[in-house]
Amino acid sequence: MEETSNGINFKASGQLLLTYQTAKADVPAGVKPEFRKSGFIHPLASPSGQVLTRIQPPDHYHHYGIWGPWTKTTIEGREVDFWNLGDGKGRVDFEKVISKKTNSKFSELVVRQNHMDLLAPKGPQLALEEDLSIRVWNKEGERYLVDYSTTISTPLKSSVKLEAYRYGGGIGFRATEIWDPSNSTILTSKGLDRNGADGSFAKWVIVEGVSDASSGRSGILFLSHPSNRAHPEPLRVWPEDDHDRKGNVFLEFCPIRHESWEILPGKKYTLHYRMVVFDGNMTAAEAEEYWKTFSKN
Repeated sequence: MEETSNGINFKASGQLLLTYQTAKADVPAGVKPEFRKSGFIHPLASPSGQVLTRIQPPDHYHHYGIWGPWTKTTIEGREVDFWNLGDGKGRVDFEKVISKKTNSKFSELVVRQNHMDLLAPKGPQLALEEDLSIRVWNKEGERYLVDYSTTISTPLKSSVKLEAYRYGGGIGFRATEIWDPSNSTILTSKGLDRNGADGSFAKWVIVEGVSDASSGRSGILFLSHPSNRAHPEPLRVWPEDDHDRKGNVFLEFCPIRHESWEILPGKKYTLHYRMVVFDGNMTAAEAEEYWKTFSKN
């Protein structure tokens, strides 16, 4: 791990694999300053260095590479949105580094992210505390693993309700702007492609597309742990026709897609995910083997 003024880089043999952003990213000229944000992964690169993530696309300035804020929440009887930053109701940002660890097999970073309720009657208040663990394993040829585990709790005296909604929480991914329906694919553990994946339940989902890797393709396999709420976990996947079919690859494991979740005071709730980042192709059989290994952890 290498710490910079903007974030913490994970590198292998000098090559950047991913950055966790600790500083608020500036926004383009003319864009509302509320869209500035920290606490996300970008860039995330394939083993050959292909950048697979994107932040602040003009269609959704609040999209930030790999991240997972809750969208429709009820706090003390009020609706708070941590996802749509432009509304000014809530936001999630990096607060502090809790720990860093490196050994011969992986490097691991644990950070605190604060979910702030900005319009609380007595002023902005901390509504949810999130401890996010990012563990990056050694590269093995054209693949490497990233474990992404999030533990949330509320310091409030009353519960926080994560309302059932098609967006929110879990782990979200906004892909590189070069991917669109003509040059990328999505496949779920139920055998569904992009046209059928939205709202379905999955143990894993593969997203891959064209790249400048020698193989011509790169991608990410997202795995949901069986201990996660609502596992097999609901998906939010953008339809192929969204945003004029240009740069429109977005997917998310969304544990509250179909059923609300109440976060009770004094309790902690954890979601575990793994990403297998690769160049080349990933078969369904390989994905299933990766999930079986992950499920035993």
